[in-house]
Amino acid sequence: MTVSRAQRRRNRPKASERALGLIGAAAIGVLLAIQARINGTLGARMDDALAAGVISFAGGFIVLFGCTFAIPRARRGCRNLSAELRKPGGLRPWQCLGGVCGGYLVFSQAMAATALGVAMFTVAVVAGQVTSGLIVDRLGLGPAAPQHVTPARLFGAGLAVLAVVIAVSTQLGGAQTSWLVLLPALAGLGLGWQAAVNGRMRQAADSAVFAAFFNFGVGMAALALAFAVEAVLRGLPQLPAEAWLYTGGFLGIFVIGGSVALVRYTGVLVLSLGMIAGQLVGALLLDLLAPVVGAGVSMSTVLGVLLTLVAVGVAAMPDRAGRDAHRLPR
Repeated sequence: MTVSRAQRRRNRPKASERALGLIGAAAIGVLLAIQARINGTLGARMDDALAAGVISFAGGFIVLFGCTFAIPRARRGCRNLSAELRKPGGLRPWQCLGGVCGGYLVFSQAMAATALGVAMFTVAVVAGQVTSGLIVDRLGLGPAAPQHVTPARLFGAGLAVLAVVIAVSTQLGGAQTSWLVLLPALAGLGLGWQAAVNGRMRQAADSAVFAAFFNFGVGMAALALAFAVEAVLRGLPQLPAEAWLYTGGFLGIFVIGGSVALVRYTGVLVLSLGMIAGQLVGALLLDLLAPVVGAGVSMSTVLGVLLTLVAVGVAAMPDRAGRDAHRLPR
């Protein structure tokens, strides 16, 4: 979708919008930490991370399917998106495939998280995610105006990766580094791109609900294909009886829907950093309030959380170079 310079200037968010967007991103991150605990427990009970991912995506897809047909604006989103795809210079079909990245993240969890260790897996995802955030923001692939790669944004991104390394440092001792680390790193790169194209799709459809519904559908289809192959090789897993284990998809609605709505105000990098900070805070709260048996909270985890908050604040500093450029006479 072609966006003029004038429209990009109008898309540049105000400071108050960026602040609210950052708070929203952190809240999404907390929900993501809770969802990860639920889906992780479901995958462990079934001994099948792919099956847990399919169930989670399917749950969110079913709820959003009903919401899309019940909400007039969401129904119009389908027509708006179709019109935008047919328009010369409009949205491209590949910009509607962000959900594949979410499915690939779950696939990479099934393939590499156990071999690498959860800590190394997390560090690789975060490194890819912040790198992608810098790139897609600079290229202007999302709905927000292009953002320069300033020293503050570089420092904030690097500090965020360091903070995550510190937060999971107690678990890194047994991690096995190998070529498998490329899988979560690519997944992290994909998450930044996903946030950008999902924001564009939401802008084209003029409905966050429809954009989230479409995203869930694409992700579920990608995961279902991988699961079908696995089911042929391993057979179907046994489903646990606890109802709360199937609520991850419901939380995912707010994660995906919130991110597609907020990325236009924050940009991809700040959205990613805010969500990472929220995830670490949420994980810390879960470990304190609902700890896993045998797990505890280390000082390195607390320090990592605090450093992540600092990283978000640094990266969210206004882009003075870009702002001054817009003030130059034409």
